[in-house]
Amino acid sequence: MVFSVVSLSIHARVEWLAQLLAKIEVSVMSRLFVVRFTCVLAAVVFGVAACSRQQSESAKQVLLEPDMAYIPPGPFPMGSNKVDEKNIQHEFGFVKPLYVDEHPEHVVSVPGFQLDRVEVSNAQYKEFVTRSNYQEPPQWVQNGYNVRTEKLETFDVDKLREVANAYFHFEKDVAGMDRDALLRELKNVQTARDALPVTGVNWYDAFSFCKWAGKRLATEAEWEKAARGPAGEEYPWGAEWDPKKTSMGQGGQGEDALKAVGTTPSDVSPYGVLDLGGNVSEWVDDWYEAYPGSDYKNEAFGGIHKVVRGGGAGAGHYALSTFFRAARRAHADPSTLSTDVGFRCAKDAVYR
Repeated sequence: MVFSVVSLSIHARVEWLAQLLAKIEVSVMSRLFVVRFTCVLAAVVFGVAACSRQQSESAKQVLLEPDMAYIPPGPFPMGSNKVDEKNIQHEFGFVKPLYVDEHPEHVVSVPGFQLDRVEVSNAQYKEFVTRSNYQEPPQWVQNGYNVRTEKLETFDVDKLREVANAYFHFEKDVAGMDRDALLRELKNVQTARDALPVTGVNWYDAFSFCKWAGKRLATEAEWEKAARGPAGEEYPWGAEWDPKKTSMGQGGQGEDALKAVGTTPSDVSPYGVLDLGGNVSEWVDDWYEAYPGSDYKNEAFGGIHKVVRGGGAGAGHYALSTFFRAARRAHADPSTLSTDVGFRCAKDAVYR
């Protein structure tokens, strides 16, 4: 295994404290409260109760696995106090009220960890299926992705035409294509699919892949910190919504709505993690529950649904900016299969 070595620093925690304090309106707060608020935040950020431990960690280095980003230990503002001032729920007929399950915004301290820079791809998941004899996603049977190149090469021209029409759903007329042309086109399609994020997998599938890879699913707090950074940005790339910065589905359906993993460099978090804003939504480890201090009730609480994070294919009202916010929480039965839900893996930080 090849590792990169990354030096630890408390700079991110200092930056978060400075940016958060800059948002405080002194006109509505007493000077004494500002001082107390600063002291409390400083205690949280620098970990007064665990100062010696954090100083020890700062002197260490992290062994970073290939294709993973390091997210340093420390606090960040999780959730939000946002309210639906424009009554978007009523305008678009949403059943679930917007933002309420993000309440209240609260400070969470997360140990250092590593997160895949991009979503798990079809090619990676296919390797897992092959090596562990795991069940392939049902949609692979439906669209022909489960057919290996070696198998295609055994087909005659009539069989290739049948496969192209029935499974690959070619829009072009294959009747005039010879065997070599058909085989070349089918291989090109499979190669392009290799780079797409795997979808049509449920939470248990995602959990099993990460375990097989020697990793795990990220916790909800880890995912949100990786997306928002120490200052708690609204979107992975910053405070302002820009539909050009993320993949919103390109108006397509199924795999046509997806882009190859890591090919939208503008959808990048403060820690260099890609595609947390869009492309596909992602399973995380946690059960869907209310945040501490919240009085919001939902029938999916209580170990019923798992949390899903990040934006996906933004068709119709799902193209609204609210569905790409880094604090947004979605949820689903862990056995659910969806064409726009995938995952990425995490791992505890290893220090030396």
